[in-house]
Amino acid sequence: MRVLRTILPAFLVADAALGFAFTTGGANKHALVSGRRSGRMPSSSGLSTAGINSHSAASTTQLSMMMDMEVIECDVAIVGGGPAGCTCALYTSRADLKTIILDKNPAVGALAITSHIANYPGVDRSMTGQELLDQMRKQAEDYGTDYRRSQVFMIDCEDGDGKSYSKTVYTPDATIKARSLVLATGAMGRVSPPFPGEEEYLGQGVSYCATCDGAFYRDSEVAVFGMNLEAMEEAMFLTKFASTVHWITPSEPRADQDEHAAELLAMPNVKQWTKTRLMEVVGDVSGVTGVKVMHKKDDGEAVEETIPVEGAFIYAAGGGSKPITDFVQNKVEFKEDGGVL
Repeated sequence: MRVLRTILPAFLVADAALGFAFTTGGANKHALVSGRRSGRMPSSSGLSTAGINSHSAASTTQLSMMMDMEVIECDVAIVGGGPAGCTCALYTSRADLKTIILDKNPAVGALAITSHIANYPGVDRSMTGQELLDQMRKQAEDYGTDYRRSQVFMIDCEDGDGKSYSKTVYTPDATIKARSLVLATGAMGRVSPPFPGEEEYLGQGVSYCATCDGAFYRDSEVAVFGMNLEAMEEAMFLTKFASTVHWITPSEPRADQDEHAAELLAMPNVKQWTKTRLMEVVGDVSGVTGVKVMHKKDDGEAVEETIPVEGAFIYAAGGGSKPITDFVQNKVEFKEDGGVL
């Protein structure tokens, strides 16, 4: 297998002879894997695969339908039409490799829901994430990429030599046979269910990336929920911009044992809400206006309060960074965090 190379800081680009690759998308969140055999946010499949895995009559019917589908052969099949998928397709298509992008919904990814792009070189700050994504997709298509709006519900990966069509991708419309397979489905999934209002205001004040969105909250109040390392690092980054960072944690941070917690609590614009649970993200047509919390006082009394904020950064049980790989099933090996091993 040849070596993968990263062309842009936030995007994965696979070598033409790649057997299998995976990217979580987003800034500096990548994972690369070989073709070894072995989420809270939108599921990448949205379909139950239980029927396919069972030996029921329904399963037999489904398999029969898949056998009757149109079969398309290509050099590279890419699942996911975000920045990583489009960047990969641009390079493989320019290398004269037949490339197909399979994209469930171009309007729900991390970039697509971004209202303004302010931290990408050469992009006018008035451009929306959807507009930038449209340009990326068109550029890949201009070089020959076959872009298809289609939902992948299952894949099959066999060890291949790069010459045979050893990777199979199943969609309701067609079966794709590919020499190489790239998963660029993003990492907006989470194990736990969303908080009330979280999905409604995603991209309108709810965020999972302070590095991406922090500059939008200059001189504003924001809330950060979570006490893992990611939450503390993101909250620290937000102190550069926000007038007040409300750090909400369900238990008392051990500042005497954790240097990250100690450093964060020492910041003058950080207000700590300990023994506090996030209950709901609230807002209006303009976006997030606050977060409802259940705060436990020193006397043990639990009081519900609403903290007025313009941004809510949530890092609970994965914090919206769980790779979306439900459709992969057991075809490859996974790490504990959901990334491909």
